[in-house]
Amino acid sequence: MSRRFPRAVRGGVGFLTRLPVSFDERDWEALQRTPAAFPVVGYLAGVLVALPLLAAARVPDPTVGFAYVLAVYLVTGIHHVDGVADLGDAFVVHGDANRRREVLKDTTTGVGAVLAVGLVLVGLGLAGLGLAALPVATAVGVVIAAEVGSRVGMAAMACFGRASHEGMGSRFTEAATPAAFVAPAALAVPAAVLTWPHGAAAVALVAGLAGAGLPWLWATRNLGGINGDVFGAATEVGRVVGVHAGVIVWTLS
Repeated sequence: MSRRFPRAVRGGVGFLTRLPVSFDERDWEALQRTPAAFPVVGYLAGVLVALPLLAAARVPDPTVGFAYVLAVYLVTGIHHVDGVADLGDAFVVHGDANRRREVLKDTTTGVGAVLAVGLVLVGLGLAGLGLAALPVATAVGVVIAAEVGSRVGMAAMACFGRASHEGMGSRFTEAATPAAFVAPAALAVPAAVLTWPHGAAAVALVAGLAGAGLPWLWATRNLGGINGDVFGAATEVGRVVGVHAGVIVWTLS
């Protein structure tokens, strides 16, 4: 584990972000067997995508919100959004699990995909606008916690999920065990205290995990299990839910 972990983190950074990190097949295999690497990637991504928030005191809130959205996709890329699009089309189609899985593989972009991606982008932009109104340290803490929470959601899917078919999703679910979830859960704990003594970060962390669980739950019921698209959608949905929850809790306190 000790020697595999650095490889898994490198594989996670290389696969889950756009950062210029080289990784090979051994790193990719290490990531599949090491769910603890997911929250580490979440911490790194969270720090980087939160950088625009440091200018909140000097830049108009809408500009900060837009810069936050831009930073998210400059750092993490758009391949997770592809999962949102595919699940959006599968969500609106009529038919059984086999029909929905066929739609997932279809490269045609339907109205469900457009709507799903639009909702995620609008939700993220509004979340960025809300973050710009928070104290800078609080906003940064909420962003990091939401990123970590969504990645812990990915780790949970790898450890407890069931793949719908052979593919990228099954490579994670077959390599990880339920006991392996202890490590990513423990690594996520520091993110919960980033806004101490206020609980905004803790709420963002838990909400990010819960948000990531929504595509997982839907896919289990309607697709017969999870796949790579579900992992991607979980990241996007978890982020949006986590940030909104953190902003709401701070605003209402």
